[in-house]
Amino acid sequence: MSSNEKRWKWLGAIAGLVVALQLVPIERDNPPVEFDLPAPPAVKSIMKQSCYDCHSHETTWPWYGYVAPVSWYLAYTIAEARSEFNVSTWKTYRPDKRRRLLRDALEEIEKEAMPPWEYLLLHGEARLSEQEHEILRDWITATED
Repeated sequence: MSSNEKRWKWLGAIAGLVVALQLVPIERDNPPVEFDLPAPPAVKSIMKQSCYDCHSHETTWPWYGYVAPVSWYLAYTIAEARSEFNVSTWKTYRPDKRRRLLRDALEEIEKEAMPPWEYLLLHGEARLSEQEHEILRDWITATED
């Protein structure tokens, strides 16, 4: 078998594997929004732009969210994010947990760990400006009191 034939055989096998991976089902649900984060319009606007895709039941699933194995990674990270902090179930949290979640969120924002860099690669509009940082910081600090 020539090297060219081997190359085509490998490409065919890889293409077959990619097609087969698309058949593995994953959950991309957006459950009903139970409650929403009670926040001023400016805060809510920033959070919808930078946080809601992962931390709410209002995820906008992008086209690549339907292509395995990327879809698996997105579904996993969104499920993890929702389990940590979910604005769509906000009122189900006890008041002390709400304060802790907001403090933790502020810490992540201050460290520039949120939104995560891999999300920002394809969603540059989610990058927080200094003014947006300040608006979130002021609101979270005022809410903690």
